Amino acid sequence: MNGMAKLLMVLGAVIFSVGFLIHFLKLGKLPGDIVVKKANTTFYFPVVTSIIISIILSAIFYIVGRLK
Repeated sequence: MNGMAKLLMVLGAVIFSVGFLIHFLKLGKLPGDIVVKKANTTFYFPVVTSIIISIILSAIFYIVGRLK
């Protein structure tokens, strides 16, 4: 398999994994995520969600890197 095919499969797996986590595990509404609601404005910054996604992506890329 050439490099482009592997890259596309890994990207597809990453997008699927993130979508699965967001949909089924309610990722994005975790304790530690910052939500500020004012009159007509809402500011949302998912701190904990970003950390969890970063850990998952790091693990996936580490595993993929070891397969080469």
